[in-house]
Amino acid sequence: MTNSQLTLVQIDNYGPWTVTPEPRREMDLQTLQSRLFADLAQFVGSRDGYVFFTRFDNMVAITNGLDRDDHELLQASIGNRYPVTISLGTGIDASPIEALETATAGLQRAGSAQDGDRREVLAGEYLSGSRRTPDDVQIAHFDVNDATGKYTDRLNEFDSFIRIEQGYATLMRYLREEHGALSFFVGGDNIISICPAMDADDYHRSIEHVESEAGVELKVGVSAAETPHTAGMAAKHALEECRHSGTAVEMTLPLEDVEIATD
Repeated sequence: MTNSQLTLVQIDNYGPWTVTPEPRREMDLQTLQSRLFADLAQFVGSRDGYVFFTRFDNMVAITNGLDRDDHELLQASIGNRYPVTISLGTGIDASPIEALETATAGLQRAGSAQDGDRREVLAGEYLSGSRRTPDDVQIAHFDVNDATGKYTDRLNEFDSFIRIEQGYATLMRYLREEHGALSFFVGGDNIISICPAMDADDYHRSIEHVESEAGVELKVGVSAAETPHTAGMAAKHALEECRHSGTAVEMTLPLEDVEIATD
């Protein structure tokens, strides 16, 4: 059974700040957002977590292994170096989407994202050592089959981007609606999903759905571990096995660690 700890990172009062005292240059805002994401990724990644940029003013992190002190230190570090502050909401659940719902509710109770008086909220609970298990985090690393040959070397970059994004959007919606999993585009033709306890048949159905709906063929490596980094690296190796063997799904999970649906 998985036990995901999800953290919602939200820039405080960002919308009003971008137009006060007058609208700011767009490339300055893009630079700030990209640097902020890089700093968050470095901080959380050095503690074996993952961060995904989503809309940039809101970012999602899987933070199994990080406690309240880590979150407070992250807020202090950003507050000391940026003209904006961040609020952090954290939730825990076997279902990643439910964990994110809890994290979101914690921030929403504290005030609007555009509330000028809301600053550096720290809401939620953290997965303590006694509650952690070796398979808390299930990570699936998806990759488009022969993206270079089908898209990059044949189409212009924008049309290639459209095809990849169509596959991503279809997978993202399907996994969220069918399994409560959260999927994030991470560049190139790669998608990382934070999943509940899913089995190989679940992943095969996901891939078949994307091919049917978007015409994009995927393969996926899957693993579970105590931290996102460990699970993610094992998933990468499983994905390499897909490439080597020509298979669509490779999992490094013991059978007893996967909940098989009986209905």
